[in-house]
Amino acid sequence: MYGKQCINKGLKMVSLFKKLFTKKINVQAPVTGELIPLSSVPDEVFSTKVMGDGFAIKPTENKLFSPISGTVLSVFPTKHAITFSTDDGIQVLLHLGIDTVELKGAPFNILVHEGEHISAGDEIGTMDIDQIIKAGKSTEIIIVITNMEKLKSIDRVSDTNVSHGDKIGALNLS
Repeated sequence: MYGKQCINKGLKMVSLFKKLFTKKINVQAPVTGELIPLSSVPDEVFSTKVMGDGFAIKPTENKLFSPISGTVLSVFPTKHAITFSTDDGIQVLLHLGIDTVELKGAPFNILVHEGEHISAGDEIGTMDIDQIIKAGKSTEIIIVITNMEKLKSIDRVSDTNVSHGDKIGALNLS
């Protein structure tokens, strides 16, 4: 009996150490709005997680902020998407609205540039929600991890109203 107890305690300690020493990257809300499941986004590429797993927010404000700290890898010419890389090599796509590529950049003012180092919570631009709605497009902002193989898991907060800068989840690195 004593041997089993020692083994069980040892396994619990290993589990505790793994939890304590697993590297996590916090993800912040890039906009104020309603945090929704990625599966409810009206675009199958995102809702079925073909691009990767992540988060989605229905914005209520126009200002955009970085969800993570890292380097800007690219700003799409149509300004509807920005990619970032964390210092740990996690690649994050910030996609602004659904089918907004068709608007040719008109509703977006992006303040960051390729190669720029940014911190989580830095203002990165604006998105004219009214202009997107008038164009008949959906305004959901999608945050997707495109290299999921580098993660063990994603922790998420419950769907709720969020303000930019609120923690919406954590990326647990492999």
